[in-house]
Amino acid sequence: MDTEAVRSFVRAAELGQLQHAADELGVTQQAVSKRIATLERKLDVRLFTRTTRGVELTLDGQAFLPHARNIITGVDRAITAIRPGSRALRIDVLGLRSAQAVVLHDYWRSHPETDLDVVTLKATDPRVAVAAVQAGDVDASFRTVTDAATLPRDVQMVPAFGSPLELLVGPRHPLASARTLTPAELRRHRIWVPGIAPGSEWAEFYDQLTTDFDLGIDAAGPNFGNEVLQDTLADSAVVATFVGARDRYIWPANHDLRRIPIVNPTLAYPLSLIVPRTNPHPGLQAIIDHFATLAPLPEPVWLPSWATHPRSDADIERTRR
Repeated sequence: MDTEAVRSFVRAAELGQLQHAADELGVTQQAVSKRIATLERKLDVRLFTRTTRGVELTLDGQAFLPHARNIITGVDRAITAIRPGSRALRIDVLGLRSAQAVVLHDYWRSHPETDLDVVTLKATDPRVAVAAVQAGDVDASFRTVTDAATLPRDVQMVPAFGSPLELLVGPRHPLASARTLTPAELRRHRIWVPGIAPGSEWAEFYDQLTTDFDLGIDAAGPNFGNEVLQDTLADSAVVATFVGARDRYIWPANHDLRRIPIVNPTLAYPLSLIVPRTNPHPGLQAIIDHFATLAPLPEPVWLPSWATHPRSDADIERTRR
């Protein structure tokens, strides 16, 4: 099927006149009329009736129009996918106050000419993000597939940066006055991280963190949002949670919440970008180069197994001490 004929049909149906459709498409009225006639022969139906005011859809034309629009939308998206420089660089982040969004915002402030579109796919399954990159719905996604061998051949995972964890507590918590904390000092304290999605990258992250440092991470209950979690911390003398050092959260001043860095080792969440293996958006490389300018993580650093070389039991025991 000639997609330009379908496009001519859609524009003629929407504008009601062949001449108006021709003007918009940059061709002659005769060309539009010929395209539509060819399409009608192909479909073996009449799509329009001619009137003194222009053209009107037949019943078959009305039935065909929504599908024709979908065809044209698909064609336009396919063309856009291979001409990425003609549109904004679209990057998926986990949240608009997450470290990923913060780093992108800092980059954009230094390069305001960048046509950047930051979106959230609202998906916990990294396979959804991979499919979005494959389809061209986004140019890159801040997601991690912990088993890189399972990635489709047409996408790749590029290391971005590490996000150090901090402990967030209310003023009544016994650790509230600490300037820094080691992982060993977190043992026997309840660290509430509600809503960890089974099978997600962060579920595996917290599983490894719990195993390596014998932490009491509590994932019980649904995630009702940051505000509810912060309210709980402000009123509690026993509950704490983890936040990323680069994450930007806001809460009422009377909550008096404290963010405490974790050191010796720094507990870092590794962030990666899922990107197309071929024909990436022209603006993407500058973003990736920007990651190299970020401040390095304070040494020593703990990372989960998929982001570092496998560690021996002796190495783990040394970090526990």
